[in-house]
Formats: sequence, structure tokens, C-alpha cells
Amino acid sequence: MRLIIALLIITSFFGSCASKKDIVYFQQDSLILNTAFEVQAPKLQAGDILTISVTADDIRATEPFNQVNVYQAGTMQNNHPFIPTYTIEKDGTIEFPQLGKVTLAGLTRIEAINYLKKEVGKFINNPGVNLNIRNFRISVLGEVLRPGSFPIENDRISLLEALSLAGDLTINGVRNNVLVIREENGVKNEYRVDLTKREALNSPVYFLKQNDVVYVEPNGARVQSSKYTQNTSIFVSIAGLIITIIAVIVK
Repeated sequence: MRLIIALLIITSFFGSCASKKDIVYFQQDSLILNTAFEVQAPKLQAGDILTISVTADDIRATEPFNQVNVYQAGTMQNNHPFIPTYTIEKDGTIEFPQLGKVTLAGLTRIEAINYLKKEVGKFINNPGVNLNIRNFRISVLGEVLRPGSFPIENDRISLLEALSLAGDLTINGVRNNVLVIREENGVKNEYRVDLTKREALNSPVYFLKQNDVVYVEPNGARVQSSKYTQNTSIFVSIAGLIITIIAVIVK
């Protein structure tokens, strides 16, 4: 009997239990949700790489705004139209055909589209503008199933969707202290999100922005287990042998 009790003590040393409140997302409360993507939509910033194309009923009228070189012309003939890319410079501008320097930094993608439509509309009737951020990526690290960096096809992705891309948190991930690192005006800021509470849905980082980093820290059990080496099994065997010897002597 003493042997069994001793073994149970040793076993408990190597693990810990977690309650339901540590695991379940968005536990019920009376919080009013007011998350709105339009309020939190990411703004274009220096270093962003954009693809911009202009369309109109008269295709020839758009040619000055969709410039191609001799190498790209061959691509267009193969029914794979080339879409020019533009990098936002440190001063927040891009050099756009016919328009010259235009300032896009600080605008959302939709605001930038509307602005370019207005400016291009001074040259052609009823133009259409398609604009996408080519380098929109988010990174998810720590206690998730598939950590990594993920390219995003549009500018709308929530923290939950990012965690889903990474395969969700492992059972060892701390759900009430998820870290989001965001660079704003050249300064890296840290935000903490408690996924066990519904207020996480109102977080200023619920919708992620380009280059955000999400980090899920390990819980106590995971940290404790990382301290054990390959000699752990030997230690347990020796401890078991010692306990057996003591049990025999006591008898």
C-alpha cells in the first residue's frame, strides 16, 4: 500500500491538472460585443507592397495606368495579365502612372481604392481600381499545432482565424494571456488577450494587421516537462527500485 502511495506522489510530481475555466474559450458573461472591422481595418504603411490595376469600359483608356514593359508583354499575350506592384516609400507615397506621387500610407485599402478612383477619374470615365497588399503576412508562434508565418490574401483576418491557420492552441497553451506584437509608427507594442473571456472579441487586436506576431506561451505543466531530460526514465526506475527495497525492509 505504501508503495502505491509513493508511486502516486511521484506521478503527481510530473504533471498537473487544469480546470475547465482554463481551457474553454469565451466563457459566458454579460459583456456587450461591439467588434467592428471597419473601425479596426489595417492602414497602409511604409514598406507595403501593393498590386494595383485600373479597369474601364474602354480598355485602351486604361493602358497609361497599367504600364508594362517588353518582358511583361509576352506574359499578357498568354492570358495571364501582369499586375504592376508598387512599394510605399518612407514618405508614405507611391509613384503611380499619370498621377505621379500619391500618398496612400495611413489609408485603409478601401479608402486607397476610392482615392485612386477619384484621381484616375479625372482622366477616364467611371474607372475601376483593384488594390491588394502583396506582403500581408502574420506569424503565429508558441504552443500551437503548426507555428509559422502565413500569407493573407486580403486585409481581413481575425486573431481566431490566425490561430485556426496554425492548427489552434495545444492543450499546453495558455489561453488567458495570448500575446500580440504589433509595430505601430516604428514602435513595437504588446497586447495581451484573454481568450477565455468574451471581452477578447472586443480587443483592439481582434482583427490583425500586416506583420502582426501572435505568441501563445506554454502552461506550467509544459514548462515543467521541458526541464526533464532523457535521464528522467532512469531516475523514475531508480526511485521505483528504492521504494520497492524500502517496502520489502519495512515488511
